[in-house]
Amino acid sequence: MEIISFLFIASSIVIILIPGQDMILVMSRSIAQGKKAGVMTALGVSIGLMGHTILATLGLGALLIASEWLFNLIKYIGAAYLIYLGYQLIMSKTHKLAMNDIPLVSYKRMFIQGAISNISNPKITIFYFLYLPQFIIPNGGNETLQLFILGSTFALITFFLKAPIGFISGLLSSWIKERPIVLNYIHKTSGLILMLLGLKLAMSERN
Repeated sequence: MEIISFLFIASSIVIILIPGQDMILVMSRSIAQGKKAGVMTALGVSIGLMGHTILATLGLGALLIASEWLFNLIKYIGAAYLIYLGYQLIMSKTHKLAMNDIPLVSYKRMFIQGAISNISNPKITIFYFLYLPQFIIPNGGNETLQLFILGSTFALITFFLKAPIGFISGLLSSWIKERPIVLNYIHKTSGLILMLLGLKLAMSERN
């Protein structure tokens, strides 16, 4: 489609590959429970982006910019969720996980966690609101539809980039699980980073 320009695709790829909370979540789940876990989490993240696409299309991005309390409400919910996920990783019994006798998280829950982690971050909505309109073609048809197509394309690119990353991480999961110290380091480090990201989000100022 004409509105999906090379510049949009190229810039989207760069933005998606920047390490962040979604990438950490995808890789952590994949290493802990295998290739499918990483792919399912990546799918959840992409669905979360579709939620942002709909919100941006309906104009919530503008509302978040205008409404201090709404921005803060969503921000603190997202921050609390990240901190909770990080705490779970830090407290996980990695030695038991290495012996495969720890209760596994269902694929449904992985999908939901990926979606919630993404959609509860108000900065992504605002990013959508500021980024996507730059690629709308004046007099190119329904601008709302253009915005929806751009956002959907971004979400699709996200899945096709992060799912393989999760898959590859899963390929290494058996090697890592056989070395509890490695898995312990990955879980503790990933958990700490998630908690720090949550704290950063909670303390972030509106731009």
